[in-house]
Amino acid sequence: MAKVGVEQSLQNVAQVLKEKGHDVVELKSASDVNGCDCFVVTGMDSNFMGIHDTSSANSIIDASGRNADEVCQEVESRLNS
Repeated sequence: MAKVGVEQSLQNVAQVLKEKGHDVVELKSASDVNGCDCFVVTGMDSNFMGIHDTSSANSIIDASGRNADEVCQEVESRLNS
């Protein structure tokens, strides 16, 4: 499965992703983004550690206003496209 970086405040999303077999990395520092296939952030900081400037910019998922299942569906949809 994919390696997904998840913002610290989104523990409910991280838990659901883990249950679905994804390797989840809690984003605490800039080095945590290395090797991640996509990122889940709250949208409160759309430039979370500068990851919007990376080649994976299309794999940044804004979790604001969504429940954990909706976010996980979006993660899986982007990873399978």
